[in-house]
Amino acid sequence: MLITRLKLKNWRNFKHLDVPLRSRTYVIGANASGKSNLLDVFRFLRDICKPAGGGLQKAIEDRGGLTKLRCLQARTDNEVEIYVAISEDADSDPIWEYTLAFKPEGKGLHRVLVTREVVKLAGRSDAVLVRPDRLDKKDKLRLTQTAIEQINSNSDFRDVADFFRETTYLHLLPQLLKHAEVATRIVEGDPFGQGLLQRIAKTPQKTREARLRRIQQSLEKAVPQFNQLKFEQDKVTGLPHLMASYQHWRTHGAWQREDQFSDGTLRLLGLLWMLQESNSLLLLEEPELSLNDAIVAHIPLMIDRVLRKQKAVGRQVIITTHSDALLRNPIDGRAILLLEPASDGTVARVANSTELGLMSSGLSPAEVLLPKTHPQGIDQLGLFE
Repeated sequence: MLITRLKLKNWRNFKHLDVPLRSRTYVIGANASGKSNLLDVFRFLRDICKPAGGGLQKAIEDRGGLTKLRCLQARTDNEVEIYVAISEDADSDPIWEYTLAFKPEGKGLHRVLVTREVVKLAGRSDAVLVRPDRLDKKDKLRLTQTAIEQINSNSDFRDVADFFRETTYLHLLPQLLKHAEVATRIVEGDPFGQGLLQRIAKTPQKTREARLRRIQQSLEKAVPQFNQLKFEQDKVTGLPHLMASYQHWRTHGAWQREDQFSDGTLRLLGLLWMLQESNSLLLLEEPELSLNDAIVAHIPLMIDRVLRKQKAVGRQVIITTHSDALLRNPIDGRAILLLEPASDGTVARVANSTELGLMSSGLSPAEVLLPKTHPQGIDQLGLFE
């Protein structure tokens, strides 16, 4: 399954948003236009559905409260709303539709209350769930929780909850991974790849070895003198480590541990591992960082090939990027989502007919769309006095 349409109201940068999504979607825009905030919608839904609990209230609290979550341009309407359509593929009608809206109570305890929660299933004339319902109106405390976070309430649409919960986000920060053994704690959800070694360690041995073998084959082509990759656990501390050998003047080469890997090697390794780990929605934040442009140019093809080997071709991947090299690929123009800051919040759109025509004539998204993310007056930046 994949999310094929996203609508937002008053979510961070976006006063209003209504966009289609593909199995591969590339989100581009200027700095502070809302690329990370767009990805955070899916992380927010995941956090609501986490089995560890916390639900809606914790998901809002973790983001600094509703005042930090609500769009600054929402002066008279303080309700935040999220709508997603879930389909089998990008060109099919929705199987599931989920709407969640919430706002502050406005008096009393100043709680955040659910104002609307609706679940629809294809083939059913009536909605699977519509809230607030009769019980909600009798007991307002019920509106502090969503139905989708409650096992007793989501049995008729648990597929939706499971889909949201399994979302994976990756913005690997190499320094956190290099010094993971001295870190006090791993951030919940491990968005920065700090717990990558622990994830690898928990993977069954045969599966782990097969995945590392495939990663090794890619790293041999991308990293100079790279020769072999293996996993081991320290016999003294029990901590997991990745070891790589590099061709060297010595017969058996030189072995290095992950804290000696380059930032680019670690980011590429983390990306290749996460692509193989599951079939869930994968959110990638600027995967081009620390990588040579020649490698970045192959990221779209690499994603498709890895997923094809995993028999997960339909897996959805949403990527934020600034990279000219990445967008010089023959990417479907419908898969590019352009964010354009405006006085009334960021506007998100797909390529228009003129832009699609230019790309169908042979121009790349880097030539047609990426220039539109450049801030006005950027040429004057070097005139700093």
